[in-house]
Amino acid sequence: MSIELSKMPKLGFGLMRLPEKNGAVDIDRVSEMVDKYMKMDKRYFDTAYVYHGGRSEVAAREALVKRYPRDSFMLATKLPAWEIKQESDVERIFNEQLERVGVDYFDFYLLHSIEDGNNYDTYVKYDCFSWGVKKKEEGKIKHFGFSYHGSPELLEEILDAHPEVEFVQIQLNYLDRTNPVVRSEALYNILHERNIPIVVMEPVRGGMLASLTPDQEAKYKALRPDNSIASWALRYVASLPGVMTVLSGMSNEEQMDDNIKTFTDFEPITEEEMRVINEVTEEILSIPQIGCTSCKYCTPGCPMSISIPDVFRTINTLRRYPDDWRSKNFYSGLITRSGKASDCIACGQCEGVCPQHLDIIDLLKEAADILDKA
Repeated sequence: MSIELSKMPKLGFGLMRLPEKNGAVDIDRVSEMVDKYMKMDKRYFDTAYVYHGGRSEVAAREALVKRYPRDSFMLATKLPAWEIKQESDVERIFNEQLERVGVDYFDFYLLHSIEDGNNYDTYVKYDCFSWGVKKKEEGKIKHFGFSYHGSPELLEEILDAHPEVEFVQIQLNYLDRTNPVVRSEALYNILHERNIPIVVMEPVRGGMLASLTPDQEAKYKALRPDNSIASWALRYVASLPGVMTVLSGMSNEEQMDDNIKTFTDFEPITEEEMRVINEVTEEILSIPQIGCTSCKYCTPGCPMSISIPDVFRTINTLRRYPDDWRSKNFYSGLITRSGKASDCIACGQCEGVCPQHLDIIDLLKEAADILDKA
């Protein structure tokens, strides 16, 4: 069963950064967001076994599956390599996901976060590609693919070895085109040349491309005064040929409203707008930033309970606005409910799961020198 790109919604609802209340996913607010999304005939939902500490799939059941007919939406979830310790874990996790979400099948199923090294080796060791094909034959999966954070070289190797792969999810945004770690432009070109449908994650780079400097935002507003800054990032990736769906990890109703506005009567990026995007990209890249996308894969296993993405967000803001007192105020409040940067014991668990391959230990040392020394 091939994927018909023309029938796929360009805007997908990523369930990784859902609103919370008292430390739990706020199902009432998520339900309202789901309703807004579904009313616009959008219907691609992306979750994963590990999102929100395992609560994202449950939230999908409560806010979506229990409230809408099964054939009215498409649901994607993922198998995490780092949770597989023995062959039986693959089937156990999959069955647990079906139960968590309350469905009999998944429309799209992905091997989660393939990259050079451990994750890919685990999927090969337990023959997860063949397992995925078997699940398709059983009708438990409609479409099989993977999300990817590795090198272009490995991507080509995998695609050559596994023609059964129907789609690939990659990090893609205008800032990461030439990023030497992400290499998103090279990954996009490989997939597009092979006519493999692309699902885009991190189109706004964890929110980084939703809020720029006043001068940078003015460049965008001069051409589209009524459009948000985030809309430029979304329109950029959605305008690329071969892109099936653009995932937006919407955290509140305002983001949902803005994204729906962007994709209603969608207008592709023009040549003039592309020129401005390139100008803004050059300016952003001239100020070194920590490439954290706030995926929070690093936080559940941190023995010191350090909110690593929030620490890095503070440092990035200070790099752009050294005199902004609000950043240090934010950090002062942060460490009343989480560990300080200087609490890091350099255990390395965070670096082992970071899809951006950040040198988190060294970056936390830098943050500690800036933030924890009066």
